[in-house]
Amino acid sequence: MNTISVYNPFREFDALANRLFHQSQPARSGESRPWVPQVDITEDETAYTITTDLPEVPKEAVKVTVEDGVLTVRGERQWEKKSDTTKVHLVERTYGSFTRSFRLPDDAAGDQVSASFKEGVLKVIL
Repeated sequence: MNTISVYNPFREFDALANRLFHQSQPARSGESRPWVPQVDITEDETAYTITTDLPEVPKEAVKVTVEDGVLTVRGERQWEKKSDTTKVHLVERTYGSFTRSFRLPDDAAGDQVSASFKEGVLKVIL
């Protein structure tokens, strides 16, 4: 019996992207490494909104700045040391510092930025 294969011109790119953008090894307990929080960027007739998921990051650990037409969100999610009797079997979530930067569109007013932080979600409105 013959097998039909579908040609995928992006097969090699997909393999490379998986190697580059996915962590192959989970962090060891307490290990800190950079992570990239996920964002949504939307636009309506009055504003741009950037929504960022920051679970277990305290509000005080997040800083939003605008400089030279670039909005930057920085912060850190720290590993909580468990008791000495707790055995850690697997850590897949990433801990450590993060930075996300976005070049503002020409029609965005960088001096009119508001931010709110509720239940681990940062919402920045321009």
